[in-house]
Amino acid sequence: MRCLSWRGARWRAWPALGLLALAVLAGCASQPAAEQGDALPVAASGRLAVRVEPDMPGSRVRASSGAFELLGRPERGELRLSSPLGSLLAVASWQPGEAWLRADGQARRFADLDELTREMVGEAVPVAALFDWLRGQPWGEAPSEPLPDGQPGFVQLGWQVHLGQAAEGLVTAVRVTPPAVTVRAKLDPS
Repeated sequence: MRCLSWRGARWRAWPALGLLALAVLAGCASQPAAEQGDALPVAASGRLAVRVEPDMPGSRVRASSGAFELLGRPERGELRLSSPLGSLLAVASWQPGEAWLRADGQARRFADLDELTREMVGEAVPVAALFDWLRGQPWGEAPSEPLPDGQPGFVQLGWQVHLGQAAEGLVTAVRVTPPAVTVRAKLDPS
């Protein structure tokens, strides 16, 4: 797994959001609730892989993977990302109106999760929807429809969520509009 590092104003890699993903902004006036001592329930954990296809000729595929732990709920939570050997690489935390990312000893604050994931991945990843998607159901805050090919899953927020292997703990979300983004989660057994 590649480590997170700065490249201009962007992260070179993101072991998802994915996806997420991903912290506490040191020195900011307020800290996320999880840092204030509130325990967040584990919503999902396992392995996560994110792949962003090239959006221009000569661009390279951006891909990363690692272990993840999604805590809390869509309106307030954390996404912890670890290397295959278990080292904590990044933590993303959020609550209404703000999000934080801590990685490689650096901390950043963002207006929301979309801004945070756009900075890290180059594209917004719907972290709030992942809570439901990883349980094999559409997110309750947006309309959805069945997959066009009739396979198990649904389309929501411009993403195709494939559930054909959900019984084995594999959920795949694909945004097909350029640049294409694929998020794969292999969930730990409950």
